Amino acid sequence: MDIAALVAWVVTALGGFVLLARWIGRGGLRQQQSRTTHFPAPLVFGHFLLAAAGLILWIVYLAADGDALAWTAFGVLVAVALLGFTLFARWIPVYRATAPTTTAGDEATPAERHLPLPVVLAHGLLGATTLVLVLLAALGVGGS
Repeated sequence: MDIAALVAWVVTALGGFVLLARWIGRGGLRQQQSRTTHFPAPLVFGHFLLAAAGLILWIVYLAADGDALAWTAFGVLVAVALLGFTLFARWIPVYRATAPTTTAGDEATPAERHLPLPVVLAHGLLGATTLVLVLLAALGVGGS
């Protein structure tokens, strides 16, 4: 269960990197001042940094096999999931609102409108899977 959680977490992180790069590339940071984007930078980077910190904790747990580390990583992952749900809730109305423009420099279209639906959905589903796997591993299901 421990390794399955690690694999799911790493694959989820790869999808997250794609989404973060796309959001930044489409002007998400520039749109902070004009408030075109519905994603506040602290929310985006908080989600990213907490997820990275949790992944590091999980790797340390795998090396040290300490129950406290597993539960700490799970707690961090719950916070990551809450931030992710917040981002998803802010993304849905933007995704449904208008078709994306083809102009990369268009400041009228929020950067998150350009996030690919399959990557958003896969990231969320893999994130939920990771959360369940980490919980099961912390509970000792499946042995380690």
